[in-house]
Amino acid sequence: MAGTGKAHLHDGDVVLRVEDLVMEFPVGRTGLKVNAVSGISFDVLRGETLGLVGESGCGKSTTGRAVMQLPRPTSGSVLFEGQELTALDGKAMREARTKMQMIFQDPISSLNPRRKVRDIVMEPLTIWKRGSKSERGSLVDRVLEDVGIDPQRAAESQPHQFSGGQCQRISIARSLVLDPTLIICDEPVSALDVSVQAQVLNLLQDLKDQYGLTLIFIAHDLAVVKNVSDRVAVMYLGKVCEVAASDDLYARPSHHYTKVLLDAIPVPDPDVKVSHTNVVGEPPSPVLPPPGCRFHPRCPAADQTCMTVEPELRDIGGGHFVACHHPLVSETPVAVGGTATS
Repeated sequence: MAGTGKAHLHDGDVVLRVEDLVMEFPVGRTGLKVNAVSGISFDVLRGETLGLVGESGCGKSTTGRAVMQLPRPTSGSVLFEGQELTALDGKAMREARTKMQMIFQDPISSLNPRRKVRDIVMEPLTIWKRGSKSERGSLVDRVLEDVGIDPQRAAESQPHQFSGGQCQRISIARSLVLDPTLIICDEPVSALDVSVQAQVLNLLQDLKDQYGLTLIFIAHDLAVVKNVSDRVAVMYLGKVCEVAASDDLYARPSHHYTKVLLDAIPVPDPDVKVSHTNVVGEPPSPVLPPPGCRFHPRCPAADQTCMTVEPELRDIGGGHFVACHHPLVSETPVAVGGTATS
């Protein structure tokens, strides 16, 4: 499958620019390695929400952690507001993380079970000595109210006394107190009930506007990502296969894997005729990924070229980029001297 190429990167007001990111993990003493992320590139514009989607094991959560340098990537460049994060030492990296926060998938396990909730939210301010004690208290109370948590109850209760949705709101509050520029949301609603998911998604959108945030939203549910993302990047087996504006991606999926993901979204109407892309087999092992296009063992359109040549991301029109030798949507013809050429 794809992932190489940088045609989709921007030159404007970019908060985060990742180039050729590689994340590998050794497999015991075998000499083998897990190719979790294999040379991907992407960027996030200021004020934008970038959705990062794919099935379990595609490397999207590893990508989010590698951006935070948790752990440090094997190779590649991570440029955050003009600062190369991979070159920072421990102290400088800790300070850089105050401007980039992370919300984790399991809200309850990400919170210290022995501390009061208000103290948990205040801890980042205390560590970095932001403001006086009264100023810290006022800020924490305001942020808790912004996410829908009663500050008085938060001062008296521990995380286990709140529901899963409330704990995720607390995690969001903790990520906001240091006034970050970028927040990486690592599947923040996948562990919640559907009704609570909608509440948390609406909250994130409101807070994004209120605090001027830039978001990376990681999820495997494309229906959720569509509602919150300005652009979407689709990953498969450690590579990026398609990047497009949210509405454009859903209207005209161009990579066969993206079409498979969209076809898997359930439609709550028994009379709707559902179409399915013919895909077979299981994802290959990230320890020994296939050559060429990594999706070719499962792709109905694969040929000899797909088995040997790795495709690069290219623009098929309207800022829609796909890495496929045989995309479902052809490239948009370009008029040259009054004549349309393809």
